[in-house]
Parts: sequence; structure tokens; C-alpha cells
Amino acid sequence: MTSRRAALGAGLAMLVVYAATLAPGVTFWDAGEFIAAAKSFGIPHPPGTPVFVVALKAWATFLGFMSFARATNLFSAFCTASAVGITVVWLARAGVRGRGPGLVPLPACVAAGMCAGAMSSVWQNATETEVYAASLALALFTLAAADLAGRSGSRGGDRRWLFLVVYLTAIAVPLHMSALVASPVAVFLVGRREGQGGGFDGGRGAIVLGAAIVAAGVGRVSLTLVGLGVVVIGVGALRGMSVEVNRAWIGISVIAVAMIAFSAILILPARAAHDPLINQGNPRTLEQLAYVVSRRQYDVQGLWPRQAPVWLQLANWFEYADWQFGLSLGPTVIPTVARVLATIAFAGLGILGARWQYTINRRMWSAVALLFLCGSLGVIVYLNLKAGRSFAWSFIPEDERHEARDRDYFFVLGFWAWGIWAGLGAVRLARISRMPDWIGVAVAALPIALNWSAVNRRDEPEASMAKELAAVLLEPLPARTVLFVAGDNDTYPLWYAQVVEGVRRDVTVVTLPLLGAQWYAKEMERRWGLVSNGAGLPDRVAPQIAASARSLGRPVAVALTVDADDRNRLHSHWKVIGLAAIADTSDAASHTSQNPDSTVISVDSSAVSAQAGRIAAWFAGRSVRQETDPVHEYYGAVLGCPKLLLTPRSPAVIASLDSLCNFR
Repeated sequence: MTSRRAALGAGLAMLVVYAATLAPGVTFWDAGEFIAAAKSFGIPHPPGTPVFVVALKAWATFLGFMSFARATNLFSAFCTASAVGITVVWLARAGVRGRGPGLVPLPACVAAGMCAGAMSSVWQNATETEVYAASLALALFTLAAADLAGRSGSRGGDRRWLFLVVYLTAIAVPLHMSALVASPVAVFLVGRREGQGGGFDGGRGAIVLGAAIVAAGVGRVSLTLVGLGVVVIGVGALRGMSVEVNRAWIGISVIAVAMIAFSAILILPARAAHDPLINQGNPRTLEQLAYVVSRRQYDVQGLWPRQAPVWLQLANWFEYADWQFGLSLGPTVIPTVARVLATIAFAGLGILGARWQYTINRRMWSAVALLFLCGSLGVIVYLNLKAGRSFAWSFIPEDERHEARDRDYFFVLGFWAWGIWAGLGAVRLARISRMPDWIGVAVAALPIALNWSAVNRRDEPEASMAKELAAVLLEPLPARTVLFVAGDNDTYPLWYAQVVEGVRRDVTVVTLPLLGAQWYAKEMERRWGLVSNGAGLPDRVAPQIAASARSLGRPVAVALTVDADDRNRLHSHWKVIGLAAIADTSDAASHTSQNPDSTVISVDSSAVSAQAGRIAAWFAGRSVRQETDPVHEYYGAVLGCPKLLLTPRSPAVIASLDSLCNFR
């Protein structure tokens, strides 16, 4: 069997696995926004990811025979399966030219690719519409091209591969800059020549390093970094090219190739000019384009001061590492004995595989080791994350000093390197034990079984919870309602329902945290005539938006997930109709409060009863499974609010209404 056939087989096998566990529709977090952006050819949250949006739209259009959300989810599966296949080819090609006591056998390369692709963080990105799957594929294609660029062969062929590496490095900016985590590995592979006596070609490495610096500068809108990168490219062209080549032409060509890749950013202002339904940041002008690309909307941290103690940031990585190989053995943030033992076992296989690769091909071992370091320690240092959502509450009890969610997916490239070594180690162990190679491949593929139930997105009620939440929030509302919601997981399913499925487009969704951004306040006025005094603190802008809506004769509503204090800034009297409360503009004294502790909320019993019945029928006796991400547990409980509102007021019910349903 050739390496290409082996790669195709491994990739197809993992594609089947991903497709079998693929989310059938919209999921929580960013997926709803990305699907809606692709459908409307719009602009999702900064940095806008225009190449990803274009690829999604083209893919879903090609697969027009299936639902739009299922098609975009399948795109992530295809990208991740492609990363598996290219990993097999990359490792197998290196093995053929490796020097040492033996070659990396093809079954070991297959085992490495499949083990890497079966890790839980990788798998979860592969089964929903998420940019990190495409970014992973880009990173692996970049490394494979860099490996070819660093091999012996014709100089012209080397230059073609070098230009491809530069292009792939630069295209990370309009796709997603997380792919640049692999750029130090690309620099090493281009520079560390194989054949012709080996050695390190500092000039060629400098060209790729300069391209990566320029990409980082463009992504951060830093002229200093861009200038530094151009200088490094120039130095590399002067040092890395033979005298018979026009070195100035090489340097100019490299910069031109990078500029062609960067030009995809111009999709953002071109689409913003048409004001698509999803238009975050509205990058029509150069100033707003820089605002979106550089992510100025967010509080981007520097390297210092650290947002959490270094030891805690390192410990967070170990928490996420324990989720990778046997998550179904304990699908919660609490470690279990069985899961930890599985982690230790695959850590041992990783060490065995790393040692084996070191004896066969030190160039490739160095590349994988560097990928592991950049994707783990490098990410820890550079991103400077807060404490994980599920971690260290006894040390850091303040909510604002924790991430909004666990960020295990940021470390995917480091986990991928670990998976490569664990797969190699499984085959090496089989050979040491005098067993056939296929036994080692089977051991390497064990995480497929050990993670399946924990990462499967087809199970109900989780599979359709985001879609159900959107329906329950939108459908009972009066015509032309202005609905205030609390954040991403309230907003994005609603955007998906309105943009992709055409549900209740007459409702205007106002996301409270976004009201602090000037572009969003202007969008409310431009599109809907909801006037405020511009950007400012959301708790000041939101009441102005609500007052403007009432002046236009539009009903005002608020999701029950909105904090009670934020809700009561919008209006003084509310009537609950399900998962939302409507601003009650009638005589409040004519309504009987269902909560003796509240003077501002009444309950429309018939409306709430109808919603409680609908939700109960949808749940159909099913319960939410345990997960490391509590999003389904939380919204499963939120969907229980209508039933709680109709329940006799025991102390436990009152506590739930106050803490979960904000009914006070």
C-alpha cells in the first residue's frame, strides 16, 4: 500500500467517525453565528474570518441537497479528516528518507494520524461549525509543504514549495490566526535541509520566519511587526538564494505572494458595504477594518502581567490533557480513576513513540517536538489566559477572573503532536511484543471508543437544544418585538433561526454586552431606528434602546437569562410568557403577582403553561448527559423555568427561580 492510499484510508475512516457523531443542526457557542454568517455571506465576530465564511458558503451551496447547518458542520469534519490524511502522508514521506536503524512503517503513520484525530478536543471541533477545524487543516498543510520545501531536489522546485509555505502562512490571517501556532515548525522544516549533507539553511528559514512576522503584524495591525517581517524576508532572500538567482526578485516575490493571501481581508469591507444580516464591526472604513481584524472589541492581553498564576495556567493544560483519550470514562471536569489511567497509558505510549521516532528520523522528531511545545507551552505563554471556567474556583473565586468557557481547543496542535507520538508508540509496543502492526493500529484507535459517547453530538436532547431554545424564545413573542438577551449563547441560536431558517425575522434581537461597542449602537439605529446616545456602558445604552422601541410602538421583551438588575433597568413591570418576559405597559396593579417577593413581575399562566407543555413534550423524558462543558446542563435547566413558574412555591423552587430564572 502506498502512503497516499494509506492516508486516504485513514482520512476516510475518521470522516466516517466524525459524520456518525456530527451535530445534525446548530450548536451552542459560535456555531450559530458562523452558520448565519455563511448563509448571509456576512461578517462574524472579530477578526471576521472571511476565508472561512467564503469556504463555508461555497461548501454548503455545493451540498445544497442537505440542510445548511448539517452541511457546514460536515465541512469541519472534512477539514479534520483532511488533517488526519495529510499527517499520514507527512510522516510516511519522512520515514522513507529517514536515516537510522529502520524506517517508520506505514501502519505506524496511520496509527499516528488516527490517534491524533480521535482526541476529544479535535473531535469536538470536527462535528460542529467551528473555525478551529479549518485552522487545524491549514496548519497541517503548511507543515507538509514546509517539509517538502526543506527536502533535496531542484532549486526551482524548492522555491515553488517555499512560495506555497509563505502563502499558507499568510492566509492564516483571513482564515484564523491560530494556525500561526505552527509557524515556528514550518520555519524549522524549511530551514533544516534533508539530503545534500543536511544542515540548516538560515536564509530560507528566515524567509518563512519573516512571512510569519508579517502575518502577525497584519493580524494585529502593527506596522512595526510588518516592517520587521519585511526586513527579515529581505535578509533571508539575500542569504538563502544562490548567486544565479535574482535575490531581489525572490524577496519581492515572497512579499507579493503574502500580499495576495492578505488581500482576502478585503472581502470584509466589500461585504460590509452591503450591510449583510450578520455584520459584526461593520468594517466599511479602514479604521473599522483595523478594528475588526485586530480584535479591538476584546480585551486582548499582553504577555504581562499574567492573568492567572503561571503554575495555574500550566495546571489548566494538564486538566485539558486528561480529557483527550478517555473522556467517556469520566465525562465531567472531575477526574476519574479510569480516565486518569487512560491518560497515563497514552502518555506512556507517547514517550515510547517519541523515542522511536528520535532513533529513526531526528528531523521529523524535532518538528513534532516543536509542534508539541508551540501548541502547549507556547500557547500558555502567548495567550495568557485567565483561569479555566471549571478550574481553580477555590483559589480564584471571582467570576470575571475565569474564562467564559474552557479553552481546551486552543491547545489542539499540541495535543495533535501528542497523538502522533502515542500512535507511533502503539505500533512500537506491538512490535516489541512481537504482535502484528494492526494490533498497534487498533490500540492507537482506542480513543475512538473511549471518547465516543462523550463527544457524540447526535444524542438528544443536546442535539437540538440550541434550536429549541431559539424557537421557545422567539415564537411566543408579539409582532415586531425588541428582545434583549444576555450573551453569545442566547444570541447566536436566535441569529441562526432568523437568518438560516427564516423564523420570526420581525423580532429585533438586542445583545446587551454588545451595546458597549459603538458600531453595534449605530447598527441598532441604522437598521431598526432604535436610537441611543451611542456607545457607552451597556446598562446606560440599553434603557435608551428600550425607550426608543416603546416610542415606535414596538413591544419590549427580555430573556429570563438576563440578570434581574439589567432587566429592571429597561422597565418597571414585566409579564412572563415563557422563557421571556414582556414589558407590561398596562396598569400594573391590575395584574396579580405570582411571586409574593416580587413587585415587578407577573405571570401569564396560560402562555407559560403552553410553553411548559411544549418543552416537556420536546424533552420527552430525556435528561441531559454529563459533560465537561456545562452549556447543555445550564440551558436544560433554563428550559425548565416555565414549569418552575407553575409549581407551588416551596423554598427550593423560589431559590431556583431567583438564581436560574432571574424571577425577582
